Amino acid sequence: MHDFPGAVAGPSRRFLLTGAAALGLIGASGCNRRKEAKTETSAAPATPSGPSEGSLEWAVAGPWRQASDKARDQYRHPMETLRFFGLQPRMTVVEFWPGSGWYTDIIAPYLAKGGGTYVAALFPEGPTADPAQAALNAAFQSRFSADKKLYGTPQFTTFGAASGPVVPAGTADLCLFLRTIHGWMAAGVAEKAFSDAFAALRPGGVLGIEQHRLAPEGDQDPVAANGYVQEAFVRQLAAEAGFVFVEGSEINTNETDTKDHPFGVDTLPPTRLTAPRGQPANPEFDRSKYETIGESDRMTLKFRKPE
Repeated sequence: MHDFPGAVAGPSRRFLLTGAAALGLIGASGCNRRKEAKTETSAAPATPSGPSEGSLEWAVAGPWRQASDKARDQYRHPMETLRFFGLQPRMTVVEFWPGSGWYTDIIAPYLAKGGGTYVAALFPEGPTADPAQAALNAAFQSRFSADKKLYGTPQFTTFGAASGPVVPAGTADLCLFLRTIHGWMAAGVAEKAFSDAFAALRPGGVLGIEQHRLAPEGDQDPVAANGYVQEAFVRQLAAEAGFVFVEGSEINTNETDTKDHPFGVDTLPPTRLTAPRGQPANPEFDRSKYETIGESDRMTLKFRKPE
């Protein structure tokens, strides 16, 4: 899904992995990949009425979450994904470009109950800001500032080509890039995102990534126009910023995703394009194949800032 209105094509990276190089890099550490999420904390004990208030189970099951958002849990696996990243209740968590707040609706209440801090690094603002991005920022801030009992007091900052530090250096425990890297490649700020996250994290802090995954045998489009990115390319970006790869998980794998859709990843749910972006919907477009596929095949990767 492209959640980045107004993104423009930026310069190509100085080096892009070919299919063979990508296969080699992934294969070199394939032993680190796991089929199941790593659970770093035990689940909170359930009560007869449901999960314990303040637990991650409670946040995922939250009655405040929209039914349409919960319907996507089968594809996004929020419980398993956040446990894999090592989310803890007292953490300071920075989510880069959270869009409309699908994950925020889980993470912010969890941190509010646990004494942690949620920080949203929103789209760039200012006189030259894209109107669609500015509108999304405003809606996000209004939504998550309205109920302090549920969401606590989220902090809002920005990330973009000219933005400063997202938080004071070395103060974040966990940074999250959740289906955002293709948008940054299009905007020419992918390297800056990794660098800014590295600066934000404390030594030992974690960078968690979920991203639409391109097949390793293909060549990487420098602007990721179809929304898919090679795993090896993401790992290259992280390594250049100073991160150490910890492990990958297949939590969000979808082996039925052929990745050759007419309108890129946005052909699939939840965006469901039936015509090129910006053009009127095509009522004659047959969506049955794409509904059967479901949401995209995605990598789920964990990196750490060296101690």
